[in-house]
Amino acid sequence: MTITVNTVNKIQRYFEHQIVRIKSSQNYQKLQAMPPLKRWSVVAGLFLLSQIVLFGTLYLIFGKIVVIGFFASILAGLATGIGALPALYFKNISVNLFNGMLGAAAGVMLAATAFSLLVPGMTYGNEIWPGNGIYVVSIGMLIGGLFLHYADRQLPHVHFETISDTQLASLKKIWLFVIAITIHNFPEGMSVGVSFGSGEIKNGVVLAVAIALQNIPEGLAVALPLVGLGYNRWKAIGIATVTGLVEPVGGLLGITMVTLFESVLPIAMGFAAGAMLFVISEEIIPETHSGGRSRYATFALMIGFIIMMVLDNLLG
Repeated sequence: MTITVNTVNKIQRYFEHQIVRIKSSQNYQKLQAMPPLKRWSVVAGLFLLSQIVLFGTLYLIFGKIVVIGFFASILAGLATGIGALPALYFKNISVNLFNGMLGAAAGVMLAATAFSLLVPGMTYGNEIWPGNGIYVVSIGMLIGGLFLHYADRQLPHVHFETISDTQLASLKKIWLFVIAITIHNFPEGMSVGVSFGSGEIKNGVVLAVAIALQNIPEGLAVALPLVGLGYNRWKAIGIATVTGLVEPVGGLLGITMVTLFESVLPIAMGFAAGAMLFVISEEIIPETHSGGRSRYATFALMIGFIIMMVLDNLLG
C-alpha cells in the first residue's frame, strides 16, 4: 500500500516525540549543564568509543575487508553533506552548472557500474557457473531494477524541481523527499559493500569514489531548496547529510552478505548494477534535461565517464 502524506506526518511526529523524550531525560540535562568545551569533549569521546566498538566487532567477526568496505561506504555517504555546504552561502545556483554536476555524476556512476560491478560480476559468475556468468549477472540486474521500481511505487516520489513548491512547507512534504532520496542511496551503499566483498579493493575504491562524486550534487539538491524555504542553513545541511548516511547501512549489508555467502556475489553485483542503472535512467539523466535539452549535461556525462574509466585503469 502506498504511503500517504498523513502516514509520513505520523512518522515525523513519532521522531519529534522521541526527540522530546531524549531532551527531557536526566542524562541529556546533565550533558547540557556542562560547559561547552567539556560537553563537546564528552560527545566526541562517546562517539569515538562507539566507533571503536563497532569497527572492532566487525573486524573480529568478519575481518579487515569488511571494516574497509564499511568505512568507505561511510565516507561516500558523508559526501552528501559536503555537497550541501554551498547552501551556507547561496540559495540557488546556475541551472547549467547544476545540470553539468548531475550529468558528470551520471557519467561516473555509469562507468563505475560497468567496470566495477558488471565486468567483475561476470568474471566471478563464470568461475562459479562456467559460461553462464553473463546470464547470472543479467538476472541480478533485472532483480535490482525491479526492486527500485517496486520501492518507488510503494513510497511517494518527489522530484528535485518540485521541492520548491509553495505547499511543501505546509504539507511537510520534505519528509517525502528525504524518503525518496533514501531509497536511492541504499542500493548505492550496497553496491560499494558488494564490490569490497568481492575481495577486489580496487573495484571497491573506484565505486566508492563514484558514489561520493554522485552524492555531492545530490546533497546540494536537497539543501538549497530547504534554505529557500526558510530552513536554518546548518539544519538543511544536516538533513542532506542524513539522507546519505543510509549508505553505510546498505554497504554493511552488501559486504557481509557476499562475505558470508560467496556464491551470491555475481547476483549481488548484478543487483547493485541494476539498481544503480535504474537511478541513473529514472532520476539523474531526466533531471538534467527537465527544462529541455542540456548540452552541458551531455558533455559532463561523457567527461565523468572518461574520468572514472581512466581512474579504473590507473588503479588496475
